[in-house]
Amino acid sequence: MAARSLPIVNRTDRLYALVEDLRAIAPRYRSARELARRFEVSVRTIERDIAALQESGVPIYAEPGRRGGYAIDKEMSLPPLNFTPTEAVAIAIALSRAGDQPFGAQARSALRKVVAAMPGREGELARELARRVQLMTPAEPAEPAQPLGSAGVSRAIEEALLRRRVLKLEYADRHGVLTMRDVEPGVFLGGRGGFWYLVAWCRLRDDVRVFRLDRITSATVTAERCPDRPLERFVTDVPEVIIQGAILD
Repeated sequence: MAARSLPIVNRTDRLYALVEDLRAIAPRYRSARELARRFEVSVRTIERDIAALQESGVPIYAEPGRRGGYAIDKEMSLPPLNFTPTEAVAIAIALSRAGDQPFGAQARSALRKVVAAMPGREGELARELARRVQLMTPAEPAEPAQPLGSAGVSRAIEEALLRRRVLKLEYADRHGVLTMRDVEPGVFLGGRGGFWYLVAWCRLRDDVRVFRLDRITSATVTAERCPDRPLERFVTDVPEVIIQGAILD
């Protein structure tokens, strides 16, 4: 029976599928020509993909000869990770300030492996969500983290940002006055004063507004999709801080 081909839309999906294909037959080998047929690409493309996986630390080795090919060390490889987009972004946030620390480069390498292991659609959702999670780095020493408020509020904001949905908020201003707002979430902003903020288009004020998380008393995700607004509108005019994204590269 002829081997079933596995057409893959983009390179990230193909790299993930290559690892899983080799893992499934380990410790046996599969030739570059056979892999090229299965994934409907050229032998040269397979060789480049294998080299990229090896450089990123995947334990694939080649066996020369007529009956040789590529194999993966099954003992040293992990099963599919199955991270969700929000889990991947959470890791990116945790590692976002590791750049100047010992093992910073290794932390970024680990994150790239996590994202590469995600199926294509999940990886794209994670990257889009990461663009909308920003960290503010004050010029002064970092302040301790402040209360986030209700866990349900944070989860609603995460879902609304991921699915690009309008939020219904009940918000208390600095004087404790409550208002109901329909908002279009733009950016989840963290770090200033130890607080987290939602930067959103407020339909009540017809303008961009910043909502401190611990002052949002309730948040409900609606079925209405947010209209497209340039992301840059939500992160300008924040004084005395450096905006640092939760990058998924």
